[in-house]
Amino acid sequence: MSNTVTDLGEQKDLEVYGARVHNLKNIDISFPRNKLVVITGLSGSGKSSLAFDTIYAEGQRRYMETFSAYSRQFLGGMERPDVDKISGLSPVIAIEQKTTSKNPRSTVGTITEIYDFLRLLFARVGEAFSYVTGEKMERMSEDQIIKTILERFDGKPMNILAPVVKGRKGHYRELFEQIRKQGFLKVRVDGEIEDIRPKMQLDRYKVHDIEIVVDRLIIQEKDKNRVRLSVQQALKIAKGIIKISDKDNNEFFFSKFLMDPASGISYDEPQPNTFSFNSPYGACERCDGLGYIFEIDELSVMPNPKLSILQGGLAPLGEYRETWLFQVLKALSKKYDFSLSTPIEKLSREVIEIILNGTHEILTVPVEYNKWNVQNYQITFDGIIKILEEQTERRGDETMEDLENFRILKTCPVCEGARLKKESLHFKVDHKNIFELASMDISLLGAWFNELEDRLNERQNVIAKEILKEIRARIGFLLDVGLNYLTLDRTAKTLSGGEAQRIRLATQIGSQLVNVLYILDEPSIGLHQRDNARLISALKNLRDIGNSVLVVEHDKDMILEADYVIDMGPAAGVHGGEVVAEGSPEEVKKIKTLTTAYLSGEKEIEIPKNRRKGNGKTLVLKNATGNNLKNVTAKFPLGTFIAVTGVSGSGKSSLITETLYPILNHHFFRAKKQPMPFKKIEGLEHIDKVIEIDQAPIGRTPRSNPSTYTGVFSDIRALFVQLPEAKIRGYKPGRFSFNVKGGRCETCQGAGMKLIEMNFLPDVQVPCEECGGKRYNRETLEVRYRGKSISDVLDMSIEEAVPFFEPIPAIYRKVKTLNDVGLGYIKLGQSSTTLSGGEAQRVKLATELSKKDTGKTFYILDEPTTGLHFEDINVLLGVLNRLVDHGNTVLVIEHNLDVVKVADWVIDLGPEGGSGGGEILFEGTPENLIKNERSHTGKFLKIEMGR
Repeated sequence: MSNTVTDLGEQKDLEVYGARVHNLKNIDISFPRNKLVVITGLSGSGKSSLAFDTIYAEGQRRYMETFSAYSRQFLGGMERPDVDKISGLSPVIAIEQKTTSKNPRSTVGTITEIYDFLRLLFARVGEAFSYVTGEKMERMSEDQIIKTILERFDGKPMNILAPVVKGRKGHYRELFEQIRKQGFLKVRVDGEIEDIRPKMQLDRYKVHDIEIVVDRLIIQEKDKNRVRLSVQQALKIAKGIIKISDKDNNEFFFSKFLMDPASGISYDEPQPNTFSFNSPYGACERCDGLGYIFEIDELSVMPNPKLSILQGGLAPLGEYRETWLFQVLKALSKKYDFSLSTPIEKLSREVIEIILNGTHEILTVPVEYNKWNVQNYQITFDGIIKILEEQTERRGDETMEDLENFRILKTCPVCEGARLKKESLHFKVDHKNIFELASMDISLLGAWFNELEDRLNERQNVIAKEILKEIRARIGFLLDVGLNYLTLDRTAKTLSGGEAQRIRLATQIGSQLVNVLYILDEPSIGLHQRDNARLISALKNLRDIGNSVLVVEHDKDMILEADYVIDMGPAAGVHGGEVVAEGSPEEVKKIKTLTTAYLSGEKEIEIPKNRRKGNGKTLVLKNATGNNLKNVTAKFPLGTFIAVTGVSGSGKSSLITETLYPILNHHFFRAKKQPMPFKKIEGLEHIDKVIEIDQAPIGRTPRSNPSTYTGVFSDIRALFVQLPEAKIRGYKPGRFSFNVKGGRCETCQGAGMKLIEMNFLPDVQVPCEECGGKRYNRETLEVRYRGKSISDVLDMSIEEAVPFFEPIPAIYRKVKTLNDVGLGYIKLGQSSTTLSGGEAQRVKLATELSKKDTGKTFYILDEPTTGLHFEDINVLLGVLNRLVDHGNTVLVIEHNLDVVKVADWVIDLGPEGGSGGGEILFEGTPENLIKNERSHTGKFLKIEMGR
């Protein structure tokens, strides 16, 4: 492999020699720089190992090495990837799916910085309106105030007042004394003018308004100087605010700041942080800028109304015990004539309200210390809900169970989810406040900003020119990557991996960097075929401005549009890690591999000859209105394979994961999550449980692995306990666990590896010197089944484990299922942190498959093809069809046309994303969907099905 050098001495290719990370088999590979390069291949074939764990890791390590040794000790080091040499490497930026922020304060607007520019726009050109009258707030200079008073009140007797107290309690004795010493003779207290007296004071428990009478005069032009002096003095005393009143006590406000002349309320001068929900100057005080609050839920407090209070009808208290709270409830029952042994459902609503929310009436609670000493306590009862709220803050009362079980999330009643103070929400640009703009779809927001200049005045346009330029550019980049349906107030934690990745991609396009190597991990995830072309165009744009773009991808369109393709294989895991084809798409197509067989049409996922009709029963969700859903009713025929499709943002997740799944989960398992609004659901009696299989990690620690998640490790440990050697030694199952003391190696505490902290160098993980990475002590490893110790079993691949455990049905069934879903290449003890989202989802699927199903289960999968090769999708579909053949219902939210075309029933939402979506365009078979002219899915499906 020779270095190709240009006249300028710049290397044309990026070259990797001797890569051995994970399953890579000492590979050499070279591909052109400043091109769009796609790495494809089966799941587990080594794509991510090459792109992220080798090329990106080396790029990061080299960047870290540019820092001084002193700096590196604070940043932490990076391990050198197992590769001989990489040449031609540019600075590297990885745009992965795992970087989504879970911070509830992080939104699409803050990530893209559009919201920061919006805050600046509102602070500089926003117009303030009164939250009392709705009128525009006015700001006057001193000269304007004097001129207005002279013109408006000419010839009228008026009082010039300086407000010093507005709506506050107190006796104000010191204030009156201070005013008297300043030489003023009169004050107006609560609308009445009074002479200031020595030792004057007010009722300290009442709310008062106090104004100093600065002058009383008939307003005339000849007294202009006197008016000016009085106004100046009043403005100085009241810090920029002045009040004028006539003999009938009609009041008129004037201010050097923003003020409503009718009501007298004023706002501080707007700053960018006035519109920030992360700043105390802008955040709603009730919810602290989150937009939601936690509230004690009545249904959770009284989950079973058939029980009485003594039987544990109040869940936080449990069954009757001799505690203070039960004594209070006894006193309450005597006061309001009800019994603690009456079922809650038979108590009056008035009594339930008192139990939950308390009473102001005095209760007498007798407490018996001994038979000679009984004391009566006089108390008021705050109610169970108030007590729980206090305990939630303190968490100190042992009589309470887990208080989190009684709290639910609710939209903040003060800001109604807007996150900001009411003052901040009454600044407007072209009659829109900042929350209204943040709630718009990106496509609508872009159109609004494109026309804004025509609606601003000349001064506003001069100020806003550069701000609008930045906002429009960033909105344009989001539109380029197909995110037109998102809103700026959408929280980052609700974004899918693909959406978060495309937002970061849009940000990078906006940065206009050159000579950078961008590495992306399946950016097409969650993207409808219609929007794929725009994504590919955005990647080509990154390439054309002078960057290298390396994409790990399975999408057919992306592979065919690439400049260079690298196909990894030939299979997965230990059978992969080699480059089986490389070159332009045309060159790669000529080489026989599993990928090219699907690209050329030699292999394909077949359309079933007959669609299942189901078992004749239907689940019907009526009048769903969550998010952008437009009062839709959806039918789900049971005993079929259902695909829910539609362009990105059309309402698929709102309908299924936010409405249908919480309804079913609450019905079967009493789950707490509230579904989005709907009217009715019919057909629940036809299913007996619901299972959601998502792509969340199966564990967040290196100790979690497929064998522990599926439960097969418990069976394996039980098997080892039954072995003669273990019985002789008296070993119990805990002896074969690497998480508890006894049989594990205590030097590494069962981890198998030890972390060596290196000052000035990256931390190094080395096999434990005591156990050699085997996790267990010598005595435990001496117990063997068919020549294998417990450590050897954990190190087995799943495909090796299938024949090995065939004689043991409990273990065989679980490992066989893992193998059936295409995970034969992963190891039983492989750390869960090394599994992709697609692999984690298939481990969960295998776990459910290995259980004995009833034939009445409702399975929900969200984009199960994520991270899957064409062949893996074929295997997955076989597994899902097996579930349906047993009588179960499988519902998938999916864009992949290979899945849609094999479904028995398709529900297509649209026609567009965001506010342009939320309708059910079609329900029926794929054959009928392709006839629907409104459906974007139908158009692409027609091509896929060759119709």
